[in-house]
Amino acid sequence: MSQSFNALAEKRRTIYALGPTLPLAEDEVIALIRTAIRNAPSAFNSQSSRALILLGEEHKKFWALTGDQLKKRVAADAFVNTEKKLAGFAAAAGSVLFFEDQQVVSGLQQQFPSYADNFPIWSEHSTGIAQYAVWLALAEKGIGANLQHYNPLVDEDVQQTWNIPASWKLRAQMNFGSIEAPAGEKTYIPDSERFIVAR
Repeated sequence: MSQSFNALAEKRRTIYALGPTLPLAEDEVIALIRTAIRNAPSAFNSQSSRALILLGEEHKKFWALTGDQLKKRVAADAFVNTEKKLAGFAAAAGSVLFFEDQQVVSGLQQQFPSYADNFPIWSEHSTGIAQYAVWLALAEKGIGANLQHYNPLVDEDVQQTWNIPASWKLRAQMNFGSIEAPAGEKTYIPDSERFIVAR
């Protein structure tokens, strides 16, 4: 039975303890991710969101490349903790790398010059919505996920390794897999600090 949207939104959490097991076949997970991104809204129906879906060894390769870049920048004594964190990401079943196609953005800027300054902002809205849509779709199937941002540190490696078009700008990386330990308790700031209702 499908869950209500609000129940699903509450179920979606940042899960760091992920494992390699999936409750669905890999092809079903791929279809789930594609459907979520395909149906995510975007300004002017630009459909600027792009994704690289990595599974198994390709997923681990991404986190190894990330580790190589961080090793160049993090002090050796501090890298021990960084390495543990990356190993946790690599232990997941896969990852989705989210991009925004800058060719689409610049095309819209040229087509609608009055809104030119807004299209990069709206592109960021699009990727955020796409990321949330995927996260909810995974949560509905009992698949845990966490969202990371190692861009632009890994951009060049990703582009070269997976032959990513130059116009695709990396925005985020989402790991997904089996939930090996639940998320901690979530706290909320008072509604009075977040919402104004006028009627």
